[in-house]
Amino acid sequence: MTNNNQHIVLKTQDLAIGYTSKKVKTIIASNINIELHKGELVGLIGANGIGKSTLLRTLTNVQHKLGGSITINNTSLENYSNINLAKALSLVLTESLGSKNLTVFELVALGRQPYTNWVGNLTSEDFQIIKQCLLQTNIDSLKHKKCYELSDGQLQKVMIARALVQDTDLIILDEPTTHLDMYHKAYILKLLQKLAKETNKTILFSSHEIDLAIQLCDTLIVMNKDAVITDLPCNLIEKGVFNDLFPKDLIIFDNKTGSFRVKK
Repeated sequence: MTNNNQHIVLKTQDLAIGYTSKKVKTIIASNINIELHKGELVGLIGANGIGKSTLLRTLTNVQHKLGGSITINNTSLENYSNINLAKALSLVLTESLGSKNLTVFELVALGRQPYTNWVGNLTSEDFQIIKQCLLQTNIDSLKHKKCYELSDGQLQKVMIARALVQDTDLIILDEPTTHLDMYHKAYILKLLQKLAKETNKTILFSSHEIDLAIQLCDTLIVMNKDAVITDLPCNLIEKGVFNDLFPKDLIIFDNKTGSFRVKK
């Protein structure tokens, strides 16, 4: 897909990610150069343990970078205050919800915190934004239910709605299809695709659902042991990038179908 809107929402330059322990740096990946544009659905894929979550934590300032630069809307990540970063970036993690005793409406409304006053009063504009996001994620009928009453798929839609309500240019999700069956994995990723197009927000998610990501994403970020490569899915297939994603003793990539299959 050709991106006609070239405003760069997220950019990294020579980014290095990893950990620091007792002044010793452990670099997981380096020379990461990414440009994500408005309205793109972007998938981050790679084998288990390759560093996908570390990259997302670094991009969201949860974890310090080891080198290079990260900018959001042409402003260095380091120059954002906490409140301004919350207005630029929303994050959906895989951690279990702290309090499932909240109603769906109450949980989604928490996304308005960066904009409310110190007592958290919602304005009529806040209520309108919440209503719109409930409709966009198809959960308006659930708004009075307690979160503990929801299925995993329903709860994931609620978390996406909360991120939408936060009204940021960039939404980042860490493995949003974890614990879901095949139907609901596809449903959630199709929903993210629809939201990226309807809202013109940049949505970046990590996933093990590589076949679905290839079909649905505008751009893919592929992490392997040698490099981090960003391109259109069709270009990545032509370059043979997926051929080396996993050991060839069991799983191989079929360039004709654009999907992985078990080796016979």
